[in-house]
Amino acid sequence: MSLGLGMHGARRRALVYARVSSKEQEKEGFSIPAQLGLLRDYATRQNLAIAQEYVDIETAKQAGRTAFTEMVNFLRRQQQSRNGTERCRTILVEKTDRLLRNLKDWVTLDDLDVEIHLVKDGTVLSDESRSSEKLMHGIKVLMAKNYIDNLSEEVKKGLAEKVRQGLYPGKRPLGYRHVERNGKRVIEVEPNLASGIAKLFELYVTGRYSLQDLAERSDEFGLKYNETGNPIRKTTVQKILTNPIYHGEFRWKGAIHQGSHEPIISRELFEQVQIQLALNGSTKTTKEKRTWAFQGLMKCGHCGHAMIAEIKKGKYIYYHCANYLRGCKSDWIKEGEAARQFGEILQAARIPDVLVPAIVRILRDGHADKKRHHEEAVKALQSRHRHLQARLDAMYEDKLDGAITAEYFERKAQEWRREQSTLTRKIEQHQGADTDYADFGVRLIRLAQQAGELYQSQNNTEKRRLIEIVLSNSTYKDGIISPVYRKPFDIIAIRNEEARKEKAVSDSTYGLSPRWLGNRDSNPD
Repeated sequence: MSLGLGMHGARRRALVYARVSSKEQEKEGFSIPAQLGLLRDYATRQNLAIAQEYVDIETAKQAGRTAFTEMVNFLRRQQQSRNGTERCRTILVEKTDRLLRNLKDWVTLDDLDVEIHLVKDGTVLSDESRSSEKLMHGIKVLMAKNYIDNLSEEVKKGLAEKVRQGLYPGKRPLGYRHVERNGKRVIEVEPNLASGIAKLFELYVTGRYSLQDLAERSDEFGLKYNETGNPIRKTTVQKILTNPIYHGEFRWKGAIHQGSHEPIISRELFEQVQIQLALNGSTKTTKEKRTWAFQGLMKCGHCGHAMIAEIKKGKYIYYHCANYLRGCKSDWIKEGEAARQFGEILQAARIPDVLVPAIVRILRDGHADKKRHHEEAVKALQSRHRHLQARLDAMYEDKLDGAITAEYFERKAQEWRREQSTLTRKIEQHQGADTDYADFGVRLIRLAQQAGELYQSQNNTEKRRLIEIVLSNSTYKDGIISPVYRKPFDIIAIRNEEARKEKAVSDSTYGLSPRWLGNRDSNPD
């Protein structure tokens, strides 16, 4: 939502932006009013007139927040205004991760040439800002993005642990249903459908029925799509007959795992059906796709087409323009030469050693706000969990006294225990995020500092991952790979190059260009 406030005389105009990351935070008191109060007081002290206030109360994992989009549109209109004295080019925000939660947001505002006041950090970012200030801002944006990515990684870790315990983590297959057991979501046999699933296997193994025959008869077996009630199709029958989950195993991430769920058919029957499918030509075989180290990471500098890989003499890998058969004059590059150039490119974006301790210290200090958020969230969730337990205990007494029926008790108890399980998972997520954030940030900075060295000792998969972290795009032309660095690595690479050129005349204690150290800025570090 946006609230419009009028201009105050000829004072410079500014926009105020406040955000909480979710509706839960707003409910738990992660205060929008507190942010607005801080920013309004700052505007008064700086003699700034607030033109608009923008507030977002929603997840910011993806760019496209309602109020943020409104603010960007306002700034674009201001950018096109012919009246330069009336333009509003200033944003007031509490700190970096209130405004920007991903790199796309940063690029969007960077293109608008705005001045950003990070009030809580005591920093003003503009074209005139020192490189070190821009670097710190860029690292915080990168941290915000990677923090979100890290939380999604925690979800993946949870799924991996579930798989390790034999618990199927995917969408329930036809013939099973999801239930809660001991706080975990598991699958169990759905009796009304299990016999129909078994019938498909038993009939197909006789060799007298095709997949289409079974699809047409599936209705009489009681097999239908739960969502639509329509009979299943031939392709669904084939998926059922080739799914090992029905004999007690399951596929996950390309591997077979032993499940802890109850099987519907025997392993022997499943294997016999696979033989019958092969005899009928109904099995699908897919040729393994080769993964190329640098394919998709370079474009042709002549025509803009992708650089694709090709093997010569059965062992030499070259990359060439995908458009070369249509006349593109781009030359070829050996994979080894591409690897060497990418290594030099990563080394060029290395964070100077002297800056790393200060950056790490700032990131650890900045973690205090997130730590407080997680602690307060955990406290609220634990309070709700205790409240539900107290209600369960009281209701159990009512059941013993005959005040309520056993059926009512079981129904409500099941509902509240499900909620308790959800609360427990949320508590674990908050505690995990609280523990990992600071260390994760330090690891990220170390990675940025050591990317060039790490690259040399990694396999192609890890080399590609490092390249994708540091670079957003690269072009190949006349034997040279030209990179486009992601923020903030672009700042590092530019300043490192300037430092290299000026090193001979620099009187810096650390041998760094004045472009890195310069005059003292608003951040003592």
